[in-house]
Amino acid sequence: MQSVARKPNVLWISFEDCLPLYGCYGDKIARTPAVDRLALEGCIYPNAFSTAPICAPARAAVITGMYPTSIGAHHMRTTRGKAYDAPVPHYAKCLGEYFRGEGYYCTNNVKTDYQFEPPFAAWDDCSNTAHWRNRPDPATPFFAVFNPEYTHESGMWEEQRTWPFNYIVPSLKETTDPDSVEVPPYFPDTPRVRSSIARNYDNMALCDQVMEALLGQLEEDGLADNTIVVHWSDHGPMPRGKRHPYDQGIHSPMIIRWPGVVEPGTTSDRLVSTVDLGPTMLSACGITVPPHMQGRAFLGAQTAPEREYVHASVDRSDADNDMVRAVRDRTYKYIKNCFPEKPYLLWNAFRNRHPIMQEWYRCWMEGTLNETQSIMFAEKRPVEELYDTRTDPWEVHNLAEDDRYQEVLDRMREELDTWQEETRDLGLLDEKVMKSIHYPDGDKPVCTEARCLVFSADSYGEERAPDAFSLPRRHRLQLFSPTQGCSICFTLDQGDQRLHGSTPPATGEEPALPHASAVLEAPPAEGSWELYKAPICLPAGSHRLRTVVSRIGYHDSLETTFEITVIQE
Repeated sequence: MQSVARKPNVLWISFEDCLPLYGCYGDKIARTPAVDRLALEGCIYPNAFSTAPICAPARAAVITGMYPTSIGAHHMRTTRGKAYDAPVPHYAKCLGEYFRGEGYYCTNNVKTDYQFEPPFAAWDDCSNTAHWRNRPDPATPFFAVFNPEYTHESGMWEEQRTWPFNYIVPSLKETTDPDSVEVPPYFPDTPRVRSSIARNYDNMALCDQVMEALLGQLEEDGLADNTIVVHWSDHGPMPRGKRHPYDQGIHSPMIIRWPGVVEPGTTSDRLVSTVDLGPTMLSACGITVPPHMQGRAFLGAQTAPEREYVHASVDRSDADNDMVRAVRDRTYKYIKNCFPEKPYLLWNAFRNRHPIMQEWYRCWMEGTLNETQSIMFAEKRPVEELYDTRTDPWEVHNLAEDDRYQEVLDRMREELDTWQEETRDLGLLDEKVMKSIHYPDGDKPVCTEARCLVFSADSYGEERAPDAFSLPRRHRLQLFSPTQGCSICFTLDQGDQRLHGSTPPATGEEPALPHASAVLEAPPAEGSWELYKAPICLPAGSHRLRTVVSRIGYHDSLETTFEITVIQE
């Protein structure tokens, strides 16, 4: 059996709003030496695509392993304005909870944006100082996520922005020449557009420096050989990409380095979705992939059959209500516009601050756009769009009405219908109805506080323990909350002992009960919390056991404290 110390670590480095415009992907002007090095030491997945071309829905899929349309996370910004957490099913949890349950130290630095507030159990540390180096025991395996935000869409604005990510502060050594960039054919080719695209390359260079520093720290710590490094992004950064399911919105970089397992310098043509990331990491680390996860593992013992299609969705983005669905295979992209009476460019204040968008509008009003550049300003949309992405990578020639592609159109249309039915697409449900089901009283529900149940020679968990009580040496404590789908975290105040599931008892101690009860082992780090998994046993002495109950879409419970004395026999 593999020891805890040899479980593979996992390091995710996600560049926000980032297309794979890297040297290793063939881009001639990119300055991405760290990304390119990672590719040389790992595998590139050029057919990787996001589930949504906008931040929060896409990130909800990554962190849960489920499509945003299946968990009520498809409308962009549920936690602001309309103010509700996505009504995630009770059986779905954040990815970090599965790792924490297997003894991993889990950190996120620092962006979440999951369409719900991260529950208490999601991370050991979610802050702008979160790092694997902060784990209490250096032998503990880790799942660490870093999200440098320099490539965010707003990083292309002309005003200077500040960023919450500050663990590593990069600096530009050179800037990109605007005359060297490629301008997509649907944009007007003006100095302002070129300058914005050049700035995007500069932002990628900043993120690349963050990656370089993180990979260097991994090597300094002697962890590179036992760490799976994954680079990905949530979606693209520019108008007609972000908020639209064209490849410029959903084509995600995907590079994985896994020494000794993934062959260095390789490329996989496997079709991959970002919803596959969670189950793939669990599979790679030998953790059971929960059956509700809709993503497909593409590494590890639980590798699933290859995909034939990937799927993407667009719904409300801030204030603009929409419903677009897309399906793609290795060649064709099919898009269904559920509101063909609406224009492509619905009003969006955030998007309209983008200099490319402003320049595009200016040229449109001046009447200087050509036919391709004018497509997005049509008063109405077609119900269906079909593109051959190999011959038309910019997706500007709609083949949906071309009889030569009728068989492809029928196949893609049927696939989309099947996917919507099988995944229970909640976009078919009015948002107000969805919210009212989740919040029947109009307020976010609260997790019920944990109860402590005692098992000993004369007590079998039939009654809830009081806030303070004594125990014989031979006992087990079970924590319970009636909140469906909840997780319970617990800690012992500094100076007491930490709990580890499945740890063998010391010589002379009470043997563990069947089914892996937990026993005490070592003093905890101050402020650390354990994820409750199985009945626990405390050593002789006085203890203060504190608990918090959490679940996605719920307020965390109030902290419950139990004063416990274990009698020395």
